[in-house]
Amino acid sequence: MSDNVKEFTSANFDADVIKSNTPVLVDFWAEWCGPCRAIGPIVEEVASEYDGRVTVGKLNVDNENQLAMQFGVRSIPALLIFNKGEVVNQIVGAVPKTKITDILDSVI
Repeated sequence: MSDNVKEFTSANFDADVIKSNTPVLVDFWAEWCGPCRAIGPIVEEVASEYDGRVTVGKLNVDNENQLAMQFGVRSIPALLIFNKGEVVNQIVGAVPKTKITDILDSVI
């Protein structure tokens, strides 16, 4: 993971995602997921480009399955965009970078 991509866990999710003052992109992923590995570099690019405007992080569903269930994640990769503690948008599957950036631009 790059310096701009946080690792979200149940220990920091409330403070870093729910109570964040900036929009947050959470990448729900797993080690064994091919499409997750394919979208990983795109998520890192987005994290660099939106540094300071959007918090970007990854949440491993194998380690944090309770959080995945809480937010209804059934397929991965799933990118959930939070703003003011609420999910405002969701992207499922490996998608082009422009789809992610268009959604982020509409939130910030």
